[in-house]
Amino acid sequence: MFDEFMHHIVPEIAVLAKEYSMDQCSAVELKRPLTIDYYKSWLDQDYHGTMSYLAEHLPLKENPQKFLPSARSALVFAKAYLPHPKPLAAPSVTRRALYAQGEDYHHWFKADLTAIAERLQIQFPGSHFFAMTDSSPVLERDLAQRAGLGWFGKNTCLIHPKKGSLFFIGELYTNLTLQELQGPHSTRSEARTTSPIPDLCGKCNRCIEVCPTQALLEPRVLDATKCISYLTIESKALPPPALREKIGDWFFGCDLCQTVCPWNQKVFGQLPDEKAQPEKSQEPRQALILELKELLTLSGKKLQKKFAGTALARAGAFGLRRNAIVVATNKGLHELLPEITSHEQDQRLKDLVLWSRNHLTQLTS
Repeated sequence: MFDEFMHHIVPEIAVLAKEYSMDQCSAVELKRPLTIDYYKSWLDQDYHGTMSYLAEHLPLKENPQKFLPSARSALVFAKAYLPHPKPLAAPSVTRRALYAQGEDYHHWFKADLTAIAERLQIQFPGSHFFAMTDSSPVLERDLAQRAGLGWFGKNTCLIHPKKGSLFFIGELYTNLTLQELQGPHSTRSEARTTSPIPDLCGKCNRCIEVCPTQALLEPRVLDATKCISYLTIESKALPPPALREKIGDWFFGCDLCQTVCPWNQKVFGQLPDEKAQPEKSQEPRQALILELKELLTLSGKKLQKKFAGTALARAGAFGLRRNAIVVATNKGLHELLPEITSHEQDQRLKDLVLWSRNHLTQLTS
């Protein structure tokens, strides 16, 4: 008998999910996503910013069979990243989102899912499985919600009453039917339906209220162009002047809208004290100066090499320097003025360097 987080799946799948330390696993029929119209409206309002791939993937998300014609159902997995499964050997003193405090999950999580897929194809002759993470054209939260892995929180994240929201979601598309994935405990004529988890956000608005840039316009409506995660990771431009100070000391990503959530506070309470995420960076000033100085002085190639295999590689050399300048300025690290002004000839950074110099020179005048 497998635990409650292996939702109505055959033992062969549950065993593999546990072997690869998945926290939840469930199966769901592949069909038109329930939230696809909401997604279209979100795109129409340009809340996705410059993430054009989100619009390009729309047809494949709306009709999963356009992506994989033989796919009939999906296995949906959740894996917690607190504490991080693949922590970095040398932890950073810069403030990063919790998921980014380890190796890039697009690599190791995809590898684990692929390994599960290969073993399932042996156990189910004639079957095939295709591993996917959030970089693939899939509305993964829609699948996970229908599979009973959580509800859509006001912060737009999927929340589970016992697991919180600090977890990765991955999928295996397969040609097997839902009945075949669920096994004998489903009826012969109809697969057993996993009950969706009801919305338990209630009147709580902590996630909306805590957002420094007011990116959550209303419950479950995120303007990504205002989100610190977008501004420090996905965006290839400078943050708008009105938002620069609001980024604060977030160097890469932000998860305030998750860490304040009462359902995640329960998760934090189950961890050793040293694993808990502080609400504010408590690192010594000098350590932060040294790390930011390195980021501002290393060549592009050396930055790429240093962060290869980590989530930070996604920002590229430009993004890492941009973020370092913003953090140094907001933290008042005037000691870094020489390193910051050394980039004033970079046309992409020039405006940010001027902004930083104006702020930091005021501190020393």
